[in-house]
Amino acid sequence: MFLVAANTYFISRTTWTGIAVCGFGISYLWTINVRKVSIGAKSEQIVYATGAMLGGLSGVLVAKIIKK
Repeated sequence: MFLVAANTYFISRTTWTGIAVCGFGISYLWTINVRKVSIGAKSEQIVYATGAMLGGLSGVLVAKIIKK
């Protein structure tokens, strides 16, 4: 729950590093906790979490572009 709250804070302030770290952390912890995904290799979990991190960053970028 901490990472979700922190990510919301970082998104509201467009703190790119915070968004990246929290987005990665949320997804990485999810891959550890979900049985079907946790069976995958560590490298697969990192690739999944990295994709989610990039999705969060690009979502904020698009929102900033639309807001202009």
